[in-house]
Amino acid sequence: MKPEVVVIGGGAAGIIAARRAAERGARVTLLEKNERLGLKILISGGGKCNLTHAGGMEDIRAKFRPNEARFLKPAFYKFSNADFLDILHARGMATYTRPDGRIFPTEPADAKAVVALLTRYVEEAGVRIKYGAAVTGLVAEDGVMAGVYFSGSPSIGGGGAFLSASRVIVATGGSSYPATGTTGDGWEWLTALGHTLVPLRAALAPLYLADALPDHSGVALRDVVLRARVGPGGKEMTRWRGDLLLTHKGVSGPTALGIARDVADHHAEARAWAVLEADLVPDQSFEAVQADLRREVRDNPRKTAASLVAPYVPARLVETLLVAAGVDGVTRGAHLPAKSLNKLVATLKGWPLGDVRHIPLERGEVVAGGVSLDEVDPQTMRSRLVGGLFLCGEILDIAGPIGGYNLQAAWSTGWVAGESAGG
Repeated sequence: MKPEVVVIGGGAAGIIAARRAAERGARVTLLEKNERLGLKILISGGGKCNLTHAGGMEDIRAKFRPNEARFLKPAFYKFSNADFLDILHARGMATYTRPDGRIFPTEPADAKAVVALLTRYVEEAGVRIKYGAAVTGLVAEDGVMAGVYFSGSPSIGGGGAFLSASRVIVATGGSSYPATGTTGDGWEWLTALGHTLVPLRAALAPLYLADALPDHSGVALRDVVLRARVGPGGKEMTRWRGDLLLTHKGVSGPTALGIARDVADHHAEARAWAVLEADLVPDQSFEAVQADLRREVRDNPRKTAASLVAPYVPARLVETLLVAAGVDGVTRGAHLPAKSLNKLVATLKGWPLGDVRHIPLERGEVVAGGVSLDEVDPQTMRSRLVGGLFLCGEILDIAGPIGGYNLQAAWSTGWVAGESAGG
């Protein structure tokens, strides 16, 4: 007799889990609270869908915190980035790898095309998908799964329902971007069954500043280094190189997302926010930039301080940089004191952005924290506390850096959960 498997959540992990369980011969029902699958996949990589990373699986694993890396090892070897890409390539979707190792679908394909392909991937295996099915609770009897309660949209008859199941895969995601359906309700069901929840913190999220620059919202700085310090001029705690986007409330973009988890951890431990600064010329030392500006002043003594700064930043930021350096933009190079020139260099190498005041958990692509990894078997994704319960994806206490690492963790843990529950 075919086993009955219920998968809760039609995101990255749930899609792969449902398909794999069906391939193993199970009768699979996928419950998705939205009216389509993969809403969170749609925001990956700014809508272009950063599918995974091109590194070796050991290299990818090393990007996670040590306890997370140990937990992910079996899953990464059972279902690798190459295995996931084979699914796409076999169905006609080409991919390409950026110099930084991030893998994307080749245009014109985008995140929407990826979700459409994965939806077909689930359907062709005979998985029964119930859209608009919002699970409201899990039921266990004598320590073993018995079924799930869910409420339905008009498309599935409305009202409440109970679905009997001795094998349940929870793949509901975390609590970032709740508009996509990841509202953290899965954690409530699991703690009710006895699981421990590691405290939640932002991971890949924008940073809100005490003194934001709303007039510069939308300005993008390419290939800079964003640093976080424990205080003005204090010890550097973390850094990330890439693009930086100024927003109405602070900063976003790959660099902000890249340091968010470390900044959040620091706040949780020290009860103090970090101070941010940006190195706008990361490939040059202070001395090299200083020499360049001195040469420019020597060769063009009538150039203004504003003209000296202009090649380094977008036009909208020139005056802001000058104010930060305490230099009058109309001052001619010939009349610029050495101290002022050095201040310009120092500002280009460490533009002070100010204090972080908040990291919005709900605006992050991923959250840190979740179900304790000690309570899940990494070989099977089976709960160590409740029989017939499997957990995968962001519901777990796993959060990697920006670059496709978190989607790979979802693909891999989802595959293992489906393999285990479906057999």
